[in-house]
Amino acid sequence: VGDPDQLPPVGPGFPFGDMLRSGVLPTVRLTEIFRQAQKSLIVMNAHRVNQGEMPDLKCVSSDFFFMRRSSEEAVCTLIRDLCATRLPQKMGIPTDQIQVLSPTRKGAVGTVNLNRLLQAALNPPSPDKKERAYGDYQFREGDRVMQIRNNYDILWKKPDASAVGAGIFNGDVGHIQTIDPASETMTVLFDDRLAEYDFTQLGELEPAYAMTVHKSQGSEYRAVILTAWNGSPYLLSRSILYTAITRARELLIIVGREETVGTMVENARKNRRYSGLKLRLQGRAE
Repeated sequence: VGDPDQLPPVGPGFPFGDMLRSGVLPTVRLTEIFRQAQKSLIVMNAHRVNQGEMPDLKCVSSDFFFMRRSSEEAVCTLIRDLCATRLPQKMGIPTDQIQVLSPTRKGAVGTVNLNRLLQAALNPPSPDKKERAYGDYQFREGDRVMQIRNNYDILWKKPDASAVGAGIFNGDVGHIQTIDPASETMTVLFDDRLAEYDFTQLGELEPAYAMTVHKSQGSEYRAVILTAWNGSPYLLSRSILYTAITRARELLIIVGREETVGTMVENARKNRRYSGLKLRLQGRAE
């Protein structure tokens, strides 16, 4: 079971898409939106985008909103306010269940700048919170962070010490519990796994208040805020928009320019990958 219209996997190839395109394997494609899903504008708009149609940005819905802003500064200010006060106070959604997504890392509405902005708003400096600088980041106790590469060797334990294990993987999101300058270690709680990092391993982590749409693949969030601003045609694509919309379980808010949303819908460009799997399945590989 899968969705070939999502972004390709982070690793090489596009095995699911290649298997479908080979025509060798029996497949069934579901296209009908059933009654329960028809009440969700998230589902309806995801379907529209996937069909190359503009999502309904004007309808007032309980789960899908478009909020136009005419400057990068206004986009950033609104995202900060939504995460820090408006969604927690007016909709009862805790900040750690809100995920900001952007197509890009760079620029004012890219993830690097948004993470700095959101860290300052959601987890500001305090004499009670230890910090550690690493590269471009200032890690702070309480920060939300993401593991950005597979590490099969890092040890973890349950907080109650009922079990131990090894391995934290690309895309795992957790919160910094402690930073200990004396032992040069940092502990991060990933759900119910407490992992300890040497300071030399901090390059495996990055802030996760905001993340790229690519890095959100395979995950689902109660509430998603998506930026829609100018950028590279490679990143402003239909598959990026479709993937971002389908990350939201209960609420999706798009912040930015309607014109950018239209550009993404029209840009059906896909990342071509040549693996030979399709030909092998068809028995035509040399």
